[in-house]
Amino acid sequence: AMVAAKNMEKKIHDQLEESGASKHLRSTAFEMALFGTGVMKGPFAVDKEYPNWDDEGNYSPIFKTIASTSHVSVWNFFPDPDAANMDEAQFVIERHKMSRTQLRALKKRPYFRDNVIDEVIAEGENYDKKYWEDDLSDYAADYGVDRFEVLEYWGNCDVQMLLDNNVDIPKELEDQDELQTNIWICNGKLLRMVLNPFKPSTIPYMAAPYELNPYSFFGVGIAENMDDTQTLMNGFMRMAVDNAVLSGNLLIEVDETNLYPGKVFRRQGGAPGQAIFGTKFPNVSGENLQLFDKARQLADESTGMPSFAHGQTGVSGVGRTASGISMLMNAASGSIKTVVKNIDDYLLRPLGEGLFRFNMQFNFDKNIKGDLEVVARGTESLMANEVRSQRLMSFLQTASNPALAPFAKFNYIIREIAKSMDLDPDKVTNNMDEAMLQAELLKGFQGPPQAGGTPPQGQPPAGANPLDPTGSGGGNIGTGQAPIPGEQGFTGNDGQAGATANQAAGEQPQAPNPLQ
Repeated sequence: AMVAAKNMEKKIHDQLEESGASKHLRSTAFEMALFGTGVMKGPFAVDKEYPNWDDEGNYSPIFKTIASTSHVSVWNFFPDPDAANMDEAQFVIERHKMSRTQLRALKKRPYFRDNVIDEVIAEGENYDKKYWEDDLSDYAADYGVDRFEVLEYWGNCDVQMLLDNNVDIPKELEDQDELQTNIWICNGKLLRMVLNPFKPSTIPYMAAPYELNPYSFFGVGIAENMDDTQTLMNGFMRMAVDNAVLSGNLLIEVDETNLYPGKVFRRQGGAPGQAIFGTKFPNVSGENLQLFDKARQLADESTGMPSFAHGQTGVSGVGRTASGISMLMNAASGSIKTVVKNIDDYLLRPLGEGLFRFNMQFNFDKNIKGDLEVVARGTESLMANEVRSQRLMSFLQTASNPALAPFAKFNYIIREIAKSMDLDPDKVTNNMDEAMLQAELLKGFQGPPQAGGTPPQGQPPAGANPLDPTGSGGGNIGTGQAPIPGEQGFTGNDGQAGATANQAAGEQPQAPNPLQ
């Protein structure tokens, strides 16, 4: 089961990469943070074209059916208004904005009614631009929208209505009052009506809130959380700029009682009679900026995202050291963990379950089949890989103690270290059998050196004693330690020097005469 789960996980990762799901996930995360809710759709089976040329240079593309997911803008997503989440929603409507080419492309998809699509195109474009679209486009010039408005419905529908529209219903479902369906409508005409193709029947949309609102379908985003504090920040910054404009210029003050209209009096000295004065306006921008910083701190508290988390410099106090900033980040990660948990529960887990069901139904590879459960583990990734790697390395050093080594699973530790370094453990680590074979090979490479050969690096030459203190060709470099009287090698020892000289000359040493 573990091997099947790992193979299924790799397969799902490949499908997400192949369908370009990363850019759709980024768009979903952006709307989730900005508006409070991000919406994903899928997975659907689509035919992807892979460019290919034959040996003669003729273009011969390869078409492959892949699982595709896409992002849905929250402005085009209309869920059941009485539902608090997607599990309670009875229906969902998505609003599409399509060109003639996109509308004609629907005819290539199954169960779309070609003649109705042709009738809709013949009647002309009918897209009605909503008021919020002007705000989203920053009041761009409107040159006329030549598009079609197509509504896609997923939800329950009466069986009788399905029969009236010539929809084939399986015999085991004929006794049902309502069934899950997918309906496409454009300009009041029915483009498609089919039973929900997913097994089990589910609405293929995932709506993830940034911060859960238990009384509404849509969540609360960062912008709504910091609305009040952002208003304060704007006010203080505007006051600081206005004051800087006044204090940075020369104000001219005129005393009209000393001015005589129509006449100019020239004088040299005499009683003072100044009429024009230069006035310096007081600069209070610093106080306003201090209030701005205070409002920014309140915004950090209201959003749960401190400024140092996104690169603020000049942090003082506890945040001056690496361990201090790590403590602050861990304390601030509480609210982020809640957000990631919402992503796990409302986006990643349903998306993973959809891809799992897709592969179980349409993929015939037995290596990925199994009785598996989809678990989203996003909160586990909040612990940085560097911290996890350091903890694993520390545990590995502790387990290297011969007394503790039998209690440690080194194979698992090595694989987890490889994972924390973003490496594929199957490619960079060996299993137990491969490890034993590798150890035998390394023993062969680390055998004793041959006679006359160079000793291995880091080992002393043959015959050398690293503990020899004399410095006479041993493992030491230099003069070594001078022998003291009575120690071997000291030239003042009685008879030792003469015996050494006689041995060097090849003579037998003579015994001392006790009578002398």
